[in-house]
Amino acid sequence: MGGNNILPMKDLTTMLENMGCTGVKTYIQSGNVVFSKAGAKAPKLAKSIGQSVLSSHGFEPKVQVLMAEELENAAKSNPFPQAEADPKALHVSFLNAVPTAPDEDTLREIKSETESYVLKGKLFYLYAPDGIGRSKLAARAEKLLGVEATGRNWRTVSKLIELAGGKQA
Repeated sequence: MGGNNILPMKDLTTMLENMGCTGVKTYIQSGNVVFSKAGAKAPKLAKSIGQSVLSSHGFEPKVQVLMAEELENAAKSNPFPQAEADPKALHVSFLNAVPTAPDEDTLREIKSETESYVLKGKLFYLYAPDGIGRSKLAARAEKLLGVEATGRNWRTVSKLIELAGGKQA
């Protein structure tokens, strides 16, 4: 969480601990956090976290809570094993729902010659070896898929799995 809406990771850690979360570990100044919360339901917890940030810092971020197994399954399902050598080239978008009517024609039309993508349920993998910042597909994927998403590069996904005590596929 950066840009105009800054939330120091120390503040986020304290906030999560005050909400009853344990084992809180943050990954860089990114809003990526690994923690445990017994009995929590992901959608309800995401809403509570967003509301807590709003109360304490004056803005409400989009929050997505994933189980460690979801991260590990995303790693196991990686259709681009070449990304291991260049983890910044692969991005995984974790979708809030399975897209019911993605604009697949436009997805195919705007991808560059070097890009590849795969949509697997609630995961959208984008391999962009020329850089995600130049990718028209990366910029428009969420809108074209028709569902909210949060994307992470492969390095971040791998680090979050490690922080959660899992093993990278």
